[in-house]
Amino acid sequence: MRILLQFPEGLKQKALEHAKALESEGKEVFISASPTFGACDLALDEARMIKADKLVHFGHAEFHHVDFNVEYVEYQIDAPLDMLPKSLEYLKDYGTIGLVTTIQHVHQLDAIKKFYEENGKMVKIGRPFGFAKKPGQILGCDVGSAVSVDREVDAHVYFGGGMFHPLGALLNTKKPFLVVEPFTSTVRFIDEYRDKYAKRSKGKVLSLIDAKNFGILVSTKNGQYNINLAKILKKKIDDAGLVGEILVANTFDFMSLGNTRGFDAFVNTACPRIGVDDADADRAIGKPIITANELMQVITIKGELKHNQK
Repeated sequence: MRILLQFPEGLKQKALEHAKALESEGKEVFISASPTFGACDLALDEARMIKADKLVHFGHAEFHHVDFNVEYVEYQIDAPLDMLPKSLEYLKDYGTIGLVTTIQHVHQLDAIKKFYEENGKMVKIGRPFGFAKKPGQILGCDVGSAVSVDREVDAHVYFGGGMFHPLGALLNTKKPFLVVEPFTSTVRFIDEYRDKYAKRSKGKVLSLIDAKNFGILVSTKNGQYNINLAKILKKKIDDAGLVGEILVANTFDFMSLGNTRGFDAFVNTACPRIGVDDADADRAIGKPIITANELMQVITIKGELKHNQK
């Protein structure tokens, strides 16, 4: 059997170990050297090119079904729970909390839930909307486990590493949001980012009042391809008397996009986080990347200004 192994950046150091283990079983093994941004980004082109019988994707649960033999190897990490007692100090004014984490720690949710309940909290664990598969699990593009309980809780608690996942949940909820980071031994509320990102979004919209030309980004990654939305947005742009063109790539290189001159802004239809928290991308390109909603705000404002000028 010919196998292609794919690892996210944080697990690439495990590639050689897994490859040797499979080769000792008589398998023919290849390792994908491409970057991967999640289960939405399977190395299908590489797998088909080398005529692999199976793609083994490490670190993530299934995102959505694809027409290829893919084995998902979830990577469980037993993070220390010793920061939970400290988190109680931050949660003293909140009786009901929502609990979310990433796939690496979903198996720890029962223990975390039990801890909070034993300390007088009512705990809600919501269900994801679609791409995530397990209760309490959030992805960068699916924070349904938090959103689904937002009205029922007094505050949210994210347990896990990094800010990428909790920021996505924060921006789609309204209640106080506490991050318990077991690897850096930090506990803090991140609510200030709501205003920060709202102001950034408003700034992008207002900066494009005189914009005329929009590039619509379409990713060919298996879990990010959204040509239908791109076509709808192009029609909206055309109907508003503006110019819109669709740009297609597997991975968008921001420096290369910066060389695609003539566009005043780029509208993202790929990973939804590209248009939200990639300030570095905006600087590299020299033009803003906006979401579909921000585009519609621009078109609406431009239409109102045009009407008032009559």
